[in-house]
Amino acid sequence: MKTVLITGVTGFLGRYIARQFSQAGWTVTGIGTRPPENAPQQDLAYYYQLVLPSPDLAAIAQQLKPEVCIHCAGRASVELSVSDPASDFQASVSMTFQLLDTLRLYAPNCHLIYLSSAAVYGSPDSLPIAESQTCMPISPYGFHKLMGEQLCREFFQIYNLPTTIARIFSAYGAGLRRQVVWDICQKALTQPSIKLRGTGNESRDFIHGADVAKAMLVLSEQSARKASIYNLGTGVETKIKDLITLILANINPTAIPEFDGNLALGIPLNWQADVTKINSIGFSPIVSIDKGISSYIHWCWAEVLGYE
Repeated sequence: MKTVLITGVTGFLGRYIARQFSQAGWTVTGIGTRPPENAPQQDLAYYYQLVLPSPDLAAIAQQLKPEVCIHCAGRASVELSVSDPASDFQASVSMTFQLLDTLRLYAPNCHLIYLSSAAVYGSPDSLPIAESQTCMPISPYGFHKLMGEQLCREFFQIYNLPTTIARIFSAYGAGLRRQVVWDICQKALTQPSIKLRGTGNESRDFIHGADVAKAMLVLSEQSARKASIYNLGTGVETKIKDLITLILANINPTAIPEFDGNLALGIPLNWQADVTKINSIGFSPIVSIDKGISSYIHWCWAEVLGYE
């Protein structure tokens, strides 16, 4: 059986990925910051509660010698990166360097898949966004993700450590308690009026966590492993006002959203992924936005109100 090591396994995407690899027959080891009772133990052969970077990582890598390591750990908030860039740097760039260097020393054949972000593109002038597009991040989070990508290239080019970079667009799904889908849903469930940032004409390429996990399995088996970069989205652009209409139709059809016309520093305007490259190695998403949002609303209802 192949072994995969997943950092950030107790996080939103880490849980989806652990389930995907476990169901595919892999031996899954996870690293997370939460106590063992809060880890997805049903999908894990081993679990280590660690705050990375940690000196204990070397012993884990040396013992496991995993075929694949999927690096999910780190912060995932643009706004927090703007208010506290030092913590974001530590939880992104420093952590990624230590992980790469540990694999170089103790598991040099391990294929690292780095979860980057479409934030490296900033606000592009044209859509869809191809991997060849010039990266112009507009937030510390985006800059730090780009630095992580450069580290992956460094360790491949100099040390021949196999790496792959996945630029994830707007991931959502059960377990996500941040970002725009959560913001809209919890306000629609708890507030008489829905006040939101922006104009509603901003757009994102939403991809469900289950599809992100499916893509990780495809990348682990089909990527060239030469610091290759893949966009990970659906290729579908969804305006925020259309997302709101979809959500409210399932929660409160009479509610009227109000937009303040302002966006926080570091927030891009429009995103749509060119997914030609990842499609060419066998990945295509299966969760439509309608199906994914319906499922998310059921989870959010129980999470916020305690019942469905």
